[in-house]
Amino acid sequence: MIDDSRAKRNVTILVLAQALLGAQMPMLFVVGGLAGQSLASNICFATLPISMIVLGSMLSATPVSAIMQRYGRRAGFFLGTTGGTLGAMVGAYGLYVASFPIFLIGSLLTGIYMSAQGFYRFAAADTASDAFRPKAISYVMAGGLVSAVIGPQIVKWTAGAYVIPFLGTYVAAIGVNVLGSLLFLFIDIPKPPVPTQDAPRGRNRMELIRTPRIAVAVICATVSYALMNLVMTSTPLAVVGCGLSGDLLGASATAGMSETERLKSFLDLASNVVTGHVLAMFAPSFFTGHLIARFGVERIMGLGILILGAAGVVALQGVALENFYIALILLGLGWNFGFIGATTMLAGAHAPHERGRMQGLNDLIVFGGVTMASLASGGLMNCSGGSAVEGWAAVNWAMIPFLVLAGGSLMWLVFSRKARQAA
Repeated sequence: MIDDSRAKRNVTILVLAQALLGAQMPMLFVVGGLAGQSLASNICFATLPISMIVLGSMLSATPVSAIMQRYGRRAGFFLGTTGGTLGAMVGAYGLYVASFPIFLIGSLLTGIYMSAQGFYRFAAADTASDAFRPKAISYVMAGGLVSAVIGPQIVKWTAGAYVIPFLGTYVAAIGVNVLGSLLFLFIDIPKPPVPTQDAPRGRNRMELIRTPRIAVAVICATVSYALMNLVMTSTPLAVVGCGLSGDLLGASATAGMSETERLKSFLDLASNVVTGHVLAMFAPSFFTGHLIARFGVERIMGLGILILGAAGVVALQGVALENFYIALILLGLGWNFGFIGATTMLAGAHAPHERGRMQGLNDLIVFGGVTMASLASGGLMNCSGGSAVEGWAAVNWAMIPFLVLAGGSLMWLVFSRKARQAA
């Protein structure tokens, strides 16, 4: 029997970290594309800063995982907050001097934090019993519920704090990282033991990824996260772009406003939509673990994929404000079921001594897919049609083949297992 008292303490700290430190991600995702649009010479590159965050996360996944495997989770988490602090500082300087390349470097460094944050969910499982593991993962993900409220509110308070738009948001992100890093002084996860000569080596990366259960978990995690990022990255641009054409508030609501006032009003709208989305991403985490334990991980993952498809259907029905809200809420809920389900499946499909190797490989693949999605998001949104409405439609149509891939792989896993049982 594993005593879960240590696991519960660690989960509490990780929930707080997810709530406080995690607030910087919705902050930067709300303003990143808009700041990029103001700095880039070509609007097709507007979402490149967000893509650089995800690229930095992808490139950092394997090194951060290796550091955690050798020196412990605490060292990796401190590395993440250091990257977040440096990224926010360089990003703020890039805005100050109006340099798009410097701003992109800051975004790349921020990806180190995003990578480390991705390991919070795995750290929750390290000291947990088999019974408590899915609940521990869900509770840590639920910490994002607070970050969903804090992050966009900080944007509202800070985006116009200085003459340079969005500079205050990046200054605030520095403080979030410095303050939040103190939480990791209290985490109690033992360092992995140094392997002895006769210790089991485990499967290599190719053997791991060829394991059917691992392969399907990685595919579903990648699709869930990538499609969520694809749509969310374009959302602020779509809300502002469609809104400035009078589709959201109507001409009467914006009559008499200056251009700055109009932009602020639509930025507030975008922040509210993203808040609803991130709340939907993390609020279900209070019961996702219980649903997985009751109905099985495959069913919850399948439900998540179906809900992601429903989000695209709603978004394609129009650009009224309620369409944005409903689509983004469904997008968050689908991500929650798909991603937490895939994480739970993966955590139970490899041995402890394979942890660093497999988790690093998983996040390399996942954030590789997310990087491609965020790169595609700006191009689809700004350069695939003659208007913001057409660009928003292109973003949502692009979800279809990846939903088919994830759903097909999950069905194959379920049916192949039933065939083996019948034999």
